[in-house]
Amino acid sequence: MKANKLTTWIMIAMVLGVVVGYICNVSAPDAKSAKEIAGYFSIVTDVFLRLIKMIIAPLVFATLVAGIASMGDASAVGRIGIKALGWFITASLVSLALGMLFVNVLQPGHALNLPLPEVGAATNLKTSSLNLKDFITHVFPKSVFDALAQNEILQILVFSLFFGFAIASFKGKVGHHLVAPIEDLVQVMLRVTDYVMRAAPLGVFAAVAAAITVQGIGVLATYGKFIGGFYFGLLALWLLLTGAGYLFLGRRIFTLLKLIREPTILAFSTASSEAAYPKTMEQMEKFGVPDKITGFVLPLGYSFNLDGSMMYQAFAALFIAQAYNIDLSLTQQVTMLLVLMVTSKGIAGVPRASIVVVAATLPMFNLPEAGLLLIMGIDQFLDMGRTATNVIGNSIATAVVAKWEGELGPTRGADQEGMLEAPVLPGHASQGLPT
Repeated sequence: MKANKLTTWIMIAMVLGVVVGYICNVSAPDAKSAKEIAGYFSIVTDVFLRLIKMIIAPLVFATLVAGIASMGDASAVGRIGIKALGWFITASLVSLALGMLFVNVLQPGHALNLPLPEVGAATNLKTSSLNLKDFITHVFPKSVFDALAQNEILQILVFSLFFGFAIASFKGKVGHHLVAPIEDLVQVMLRVTDYVMRAAPLGVFAAVAAAITVQGIGVLATYGKFIGGFYFGLLALWLLLTGAGYLFLGRRIFTLLKLIREPTILAFSTASSEAAYPKTMEQMEKFGVPDKITGFVLPLGYSFNLDGSMMYQAFAALFIAQAYNIDLSLTQQVTMLLVLMVTSKGIAGVPRASIVVVAATLPMFNLPEAGLLLIMGIDQFLDMGRTATNVIGNSIATAVVAKWEGELGPTRGADQEGMLEAPVLPGHASQGLPT
């Protein structure tokens, strides 16, 4: 399915999901019935997300190993890694600071006109694992098969680095005989990705319909100031990221934004970064980023460069403080942002990870964890925005690192003014694609 046509179908699916979800919500006699109806929609969403997760591990492994083997230089990998992490840390700090700025200016937690949960109310969130020791040890897989089965991106990345360098150390026939089938595996996975992505509109429709069926459109009005303020902050972050990308990529940043439109919409509608991952890799290749950089920087960014999640964490934590009329000094707020930044790096792959990070951080500043109950009901709508932002941030970061390395090639299927022409389907490109 061509990129433009798939994007159109996804947009149609989103609108239909809202309409059908609203009809189901108003038709359901009670909340329990609405959840039952939403459960049937969720079957389709779960199947689609399972198909996406089925692709992630072999796609990351194959593209990263093929890239490292072709690079054959440990110093180059280290240099790329340092540049990527430098960008990630800077972007995270900017996202947190922007979230703090907007929540202080807009004050969405004041005059909420909602009953506040009791301070001791339980949220049933597991936060005990959020510590540096567990994070560091968790990065290194005890079994590569377990890492592949669980889609542990960082663990797959570590094993792929070792495996890629091991292949690169062999010269002549041995190395070639190992690299060739892995490059062929990349091509096969691209074709599988194309097949799976054809089901994207169905997955999007079901995800949106399920959310609206349970929550209803009315919840958007009740939390209008909070949701509106958060999305306004995300818009400002998008502009900042685009501006930073423009400094390094020039006018090509607008071509990049057009290319990643489809994975961004997919991430927004499903609230799943994994759903957008394969398509993001494909679009980065079209933009001219070589596979060795995409295969390394993009999965690393999925664990360390979650710009939208960073903003959400600052927004949510300070929103709860405002709702309970707890004043935090500027020093306390800055300290909280630094804590959020550190703890957020240790929960890659955790469902609703941003909420878990906030829950772990609130007690450190004497804020009631029960305040999370105020926003857990609308978290699906917030998760959609922050997930889409994560995709944009990681795409720009990957392109900028490629530019820094002097290896950013021309955009495939684009004319001289940066407008897209016919898209390239997975499996129809040359050898060594990073998608």
